[in-house]
Amino acid sequence: MSIRAAIVGPTGYTSLWLIRLLLKHPGVDITYLASRREEETNIAEEFPELLGRCEMVCRPIDPAAIADEADVAFLCVPHRTGMAVVPDLLDAGVRVVDYSADYRLKDVALYEDTYGVDHTDAGNIAHAAYGLPELFPDEIPTAKLVANPGCYPTCATLGIAPLLDKQLVKPTDMVVSAVTGVSGAGRSLSQGYHFPEMNEAFRPYAAGNHRHQPEMKQVLDQFTGQSSELLFVPHVAPLTAGMLATIYLQPADQVTEEDCYAAFEDAYAGKPFVRVRADLPDVKHVVNTNYCDVAVRIAAGKVMVFAAIDNMMKGASSQAVQNMNLMFDQEETAGLL
Repeated sequence: MSIRAAIVGPTGYTSLWLIRLLLKHPGVDITYLASRREEETNIAEEFPELLGRCEMVCRPIDPAAIADEADVAFLCVPHRTGMAVVPDLLDAGVRVVDYSADYRLKDVALYEDTYGVDHTDAGNIAHAAYGLPELFPDEIPTAKLVANPGCYPTCATLGIAPLLDKQLVKPTDMVVSAVTGVSGAGRSLSQGYHFPEMNEAFRPYAAGNHRHQPEMKQVLDQFTGQSSELLFVPHVAPLTAGMLATIYLQPADQVTEEDCYAAFEDAYAGKPFVRVRADLPDVKHVVNTNYCDVAVRIAAGKVMVFAAIDNMMKGASSQAVQNMNLMFDQEETAGLL
């Protein structure tokens, strides 16, 4: 029997990427599209590429109605919206993969300080599994609620965690410099992301205070057993999709590249979506896939890790499908290769 999937917030970019994936998934039927918009929109009018492939009407967000027609709901929504919908969906018996940041941070006060809003569903935070399958595979299969990670934390932590776990690098003075494509800014109009502003541009933003920095730190603290020190500087480039992180780490001792590669090979053995590369990653090789490519170099007394993903895929929608596969006892790679 196919998994019945609902998508809440179906008119954004991450939703389009998700619809593309689910239409090809051998074990899923899209059964409900739920929008906050007042007018009922045919999704093929919103995204003309879906004409003849998916022409469903976007209906209101009604948890009871969704529960009648869906086994899982993907919440392709921003922060604040997730926690407004999740409790009713869970109470109605629907399992949830939430794209918002509302259940990623376990410290409610940290969430409220980072996102500038009160959390209205703190009780469910403790029950949410952090949906990064390569690092936290055990909680996802039985979870009712999965917090789909942010794109930058996915890319960075996959590049750092194995080295911290083997104590090859210090949990201090970590620097993550990462570049993302414009799709990460979402579909809403913004002057800085208009074509004349973005074409041939390349710039940093939110340096040192990006909202994903506490999320990265939370994940890495679990591998150190102590408070890690991390500086994160994001950049945006005129790419539709793709993300590349260059990570600078302090070696813990006389560490070699061979030691670091052995740590990556050990951590990701049997993990189908992390590719440990001898050459340096290129976003061109991961766009439109669920892969994370990682490589390491040592120079000038620093361990340098390079990690590349598609910010809309492994950083959002294909990772959400990977999580759904684990939740419903599907092959982890179903619909993703």
